[in-house]
Amino acid sequence: MPNFSIGVDLGGTNLRIAAVDEHGHLLEKITLGTRVALGKDHVIDRMCEAVRGLSGKHESAGSLHGIGIGVPGIIDMKTGMLRESPNLPGWAGVPVRAEIEHRLGTRVILENDANAAALGESWLGAARDADDMAMLTLGTGVGGGLVLGRRIWHGMTGMAGEFGHITVDPEGVPCPCGNRGCLERYASATAIVRMARESIASGAAPGLSRAASSDPEFSAKAVYNLAIQGDEEAKKIFRRVGHALGMALADLVNALNLPMYVVGGGVSSAWEAFAPVVFEELRRRSMVYAATAPPSGTADGQGASAQVEPGGPTTTIVTLALLGSDAGLYGAARLPMMSGT
Repeated sequence: MPNFSIGVDLGGTNLRIAAVDEHGHLLEKITLGTRVALGKDHVIDRMCEAVRGLSGKHESAGSLHGIGIGVPGIIDMKTGMLRESPNLPGWAGVPVRAEIEHRLGTRVILENDANAAALGESWLGAARDADDMAMLTLGTGVGGGLVLGRRIWHGMTGMAGEFGHITVDPEGVPCPCGNRGCLERYASATAIVRMARESIASGAAPGLSRAASSDPEFSAKAVYNLAIQGDEEAKKIFRRVGHALGMALADLVNALNLPMYVVGGGVSSAWEAFAPVVFEELRRRSMVYAATAPPSGTADGQGASAQVEPGGPTTTIVTLALLGSDAGLYGAARLPMMSGT
């Protein structure tokens, strides 16, 4: 029987845990509330209890490779310490890996959640036929990951792949990172809601105003629903998303010349609303993309790229992720399988 790993997606809201075998088959997945307000020890204890239960249940299927955990934030890869995590308040400076290994008595690999998602898409998803790829995750913020030679590229200190902080407007909206005009301020779910409220405040967006006043949890999805119904101000917001994302992708294509760039995260479900502008910007701003883009009508522009395979070493593919919210789970489970190889 094939061996297996446990993958964990430790988010600020949900704690998801899966047993995955070395062929990529999902054996079982469970979802719990993270309940970060109860403190770090509560979250870690609950996670370890669930991991022990899941690994014990499936140990008859083979040997356990280890535990891989995707965490939102910046990780010191050598020490396993979480340097910073906005979604896990009070966890900064905590030796998370050591605490979990102590509780479980087994090997644990800690990884940034966007890196884990990139590895998942590289292993089983949109980039499964590409040795090298970059992924951008458009969620509450914008994350990213680089996989080179089928392995996560961490850079010097483990901070490679911070694509959300590529500058797309030097005079733009201030970012909490200290910069102005970061991609995250224009292509995240938070940014979409901010731009919608700015349009409402200008008095030029009656449709958005009605939607916001009738929905106390007014979200990026509500803006998208208006956009596909033809609301011009909502459509304009997604054109701004596409413009910013296209600029950032053009920079990545010019700098890296990889065969594949994958776009995932919750905002990617609005692909049809912003993809045409993304490809316009790519062709306009990247001479590398213009020279290596797939033939028109295949992967370029209208959302048809979700199922497109790489066209070869001289073709640049920009496509949607395939694994959805499970990408990070699969990537986390893959980590122990690769360790030492």
